[in-house]
Amino acid sequence: MITLFKDFLNLFFPDLCLACNSHLLNNEKLICFKCLFELPKTQFHKNPNNPVAMLFWGRTKIEMATAFFYFNKGSKYQDMMHKFKYNGYKEIGLVLGEYLGVNITESPFNNIDVIIPVPLHKKKFKKRGYNQSLWISKGLSQVLNKPIKTNILIRAIANTTQTKKSRYERWKNVDNIFTIENNQEIIGKHILLVDDVITTGSTLEACANAILSVENTKVSIATLAVA
Repeated sequence: MITLFKDFLNLFFPDLCLACNSHLLNNEKLICFKCLFELPKTQFHKNPNNPVAMLFWGRTKIEMATAFFYFNKGSKYQDMMHKFKYNGYKEIGLVLGEYLGVNITESPFNNIDVIIPVPLHKKKFKKRGYNQSLWISKGLSQVLNKPIKTNILIRAIANTTQTKKSRYERWKNVDNIFTIENNQEIIGKHILLVDDVITTGSTLEACANAILSVENTKVSIATLAVA
């Protein structure tokens, strides 16, 4: 009966793929299987010397780093990511976070202890209503069976947007804006730092440096996409 009712509703309010706008099948969630299959996956988790990892060489000590797929402007995934980050479609992060988790399960990334999403400042969180990195982390947590900690890494300063800034400007814009609380909870832990898109790595570098100030911690990085 529930399925029949859902099918009836779909005649007038169809569920459409957020990437290609095709009709979703009953077992598809937000993104059709075809678009998920066609995601331009990087496979960076298989190569420790991949381009995302290399972004941090000589900058900060990162154990491993990966991004799930390549993000190209003008692609059919651009609008999907915009909806995810700015238009309230937070469940996109959950779905793609799960697929990222499946992608890295059989890799050294499964050896992390704790997942920490890149935090939003409380003003931006209030305006947006959710932290997109947390929703990615929820998907990862379900697959990797690792806990999420949101009470450790705090964005203490509300910096301006990183968009359209140069590499140096991005680095200065996030310098010393993150602080650590409840540091005893991560002493000796291997942290997986999670964000939506990595460009120059400046924000993630600042986050990693804050975490690495805690005794005997290690940091790895996973993002949905690399720009």
